[in-house]
Amino acid sequence: MKPDHRFDFVVDRAAHTITIRRDFAAPKEMVWDCYTRAELLDRWFSPAPMTTRTESMEFRPGGHWHYVMLDPGGAEYWSRLDYEEVEPTDRFTGHDGFTDATGIVNLDLPRAHVENRFTGSGDTATVTVVTTYASAEDIDTVVGMGIEAGMGSTLDRLDTLLADLQPERTRA
Repeated sequence: MKPDHRFDFVVDRAAHTITIRRDFAAPKEMVWDCYTRAELLDRWFSPAPMTTRTESMEFRPGGHWHYVMLDPGGAEYWSRLDYEEVEPTDRFTGHDGFTDATGIVNLDLPRAHVENRFTGSGDTATVTVVTTYASAEDIDTVVGMGIEAGMGSTLDRLDTLLADLQPERTRA
């Protein structure tokens, strides 16, 4: 299956949610690994031409992922995802927010609850991410920051990584 390079991006201001849905030409377990292993997240989780570096990660309920997105000019954009629930290869939830380099949440920017769901069979997988904000104004803030275009670029990078990983999978 050739990647579609399109995704559903649905803003529901009344419910304070943004839902992103994307299909991938890879087994669900491989896509799950790309979302839950620091060494793989660092290879795709930022819009081009930015890069990502994990500061610390404990993928488990009560754990966290603290990371920075770096732009080529040297600017740093720190974030933290605090994991809440983990159901291996099916879903995980947590609270996501912008932080400083030490991991302290920036209360001047929106924080959200995120649910990531993984479905699929064979060599196809679908990821659905429902992000719930405190208000419609918070949604307006992240939309104004370019989340739709940023996620499009980021998910295209995941497609590239999955294509690179699949030959590795067949050799293993």
